[in-house]
Amino acid sequence: MGMDTRKALSELLAHQKRIDRLSAAAGILFWDEQVNLPPGSAAFRAEQNGYYAELLHRESTLPEVGQWLDTLEADRDSLSDDERVIVKEARREYDREVKLPGEFVARRSKARSESFHAWVEARKKNDFASFAPHLRKALDFSREEAEYQDAEDAYDFFVDVYDPGMSTAVIDPLFAKLSEGLRPILDTILSAEDTTPPDLFRGFPVDGQEAFLREVVAAFGFDFNVGRLDRAVHPFCGGHPLDTRMTTRYDPDNPLDSLSSAMHETGHALYEQGLPTDYPGTALSHAAGMAAHESQSRIWENQVGRGRPFWRHWEPRYRAFFKEQLAKVDSDQLYRAINRVAVTPIRVDADEVTYNLHIILRYGLERDLFAGRVAIGDLPEAWNERSRDLLGFTPASDTEGCLQDVHWCEGMFGYFPSYTLGNLLAAQLWYAAKDTLPDLEEDFGRGDYTRLLGWLRENVHSKARRENANGLAERATGRPLGTEALLRYLRERYLPLYTT
Repeated sequence: MGMDTRKALSELLAHQKRIDRLSAAAGILFWDEQVNLPPGSAAFRAEQNGYYAELLHRESTLPEVGQWLDTLEADRDSLSDDERVIVKEARREYDREVKLPGEFVARRSKARSESFHAWVEARKKNDFASFAPHLRKALDFSREEAEYQDAEDAYDFFVDVYDPGMSTAVIDPLFAKLSEGLRPILDTILSAEDTTPPDLFRGFPVDGQEAFLREVVAAFGFDFNVGRLDRAVHPFCGGHPLDTRMTTRYDPDNPLDSLSSAMHETGHALYEQGLPTDYPGTALSHAAGMAAHESQSRIWENQVGRGRPFWRHWEPRYRAFFKEQLAKVDSDQLYRAINRVAVTPIRVDADEVTYNLHIILRYGLERDLFAGRVAIGDLPEAWNERSRDLLGFTPASDTEGCLQDVHWCEGMFGYFPSYTLGNLLAAQLWYAAKDTLPDLEEDFGRGDYTRLLGWLRENVHSKARRENANGLAERATGRPLGTEALLRYLRERYLPLYTT
């Protein structure tokens, strides 16, 4: 490696670390806005976000960054494999950022902040009309960004942003095959008698819920020394491997929501806390994409957190917190309630069998919004129609329908497919881990998750962005991303509960 190449690499790495630290600070602003911000300060925070986004964009697009990349690409053969990965990802990010005007980035960030607060109020009041202008603006910003990027297909561009290498051409056949495979499983379950006691989960004190789930989160391996768990309108995980912030929400009459959300976000947090920190801000410190990220959240929430071994260990502790509420509920009833399959309006409360239909609904609507086949003003009715077709019911309100998710108010179009892609990957990783680690689920019956976390650290977390979701699936599970493992898992877990 020549002197110029070595200097360019050193400068690039220092710059990437600087951007990493600035981005982490932006993440804390986002977390604070959703957790702590006084209601009257929303407009001020939107202005702050706009200025900060412009600053971050300016630092990310300095001309010398392009010069360093040119030097490194010209001497590519002298770079190590990891250095090539760093340069490739840095080029991808730089070329996208440099096409965006700074004033556009600032306007978009300010608008997203305003949109979030408008969504919170609209959701609370079931008032889609008040939110529609913000959603229209978010869609316009996304289309404008795709134009700056000279994207052949605007929606595909954003799918690739969240999951490098992914496209609708890959997703469409996967989702079609999954939908076809889910139908007989769901039909079998819905035709069976539902013996779950009605109103089982009522009056669960919030303090008890929080204390219990904090114990679970810590047992999974979340490091509270460099992380926090707080409350927000919509659960999320953000921050940085060295400062990880996650949230959940609480409802005395829906305690499983807080628990499953906390386990889900812990999966994200464990991925973040397991990422290498030697080369901050580079591809060697970033997740493989959001499908990979969602695979981690779903495996801890579902394969682990809904399983009998998990509850064999944690049920006595759960009963200690909620002695009165569970006094007349036996262990089998509790387990069946935790794994109850039913058509419900809210995605984050959905069971594993119906969950992906919620995602397919949103995926189709996003594509139609971008293509102009659905107008913003027609979204509530379009949502309700898809809900009837896919799930067999009409939401009682827009709060239960098109206002329920935070993603669109933040311009996160193209993210929803990552949830189902993550479910597919999670199932493949689950069986690969079980094949590699004999009697793995017996560990969970003892409250021990170290072997699973270690396997995920080795096979997913430590690899960072050396590969995308498809590459990860091929290497870690020996097969490309597909539907077989997830359908097998759903049949094995749920059909015995409803057919015996």
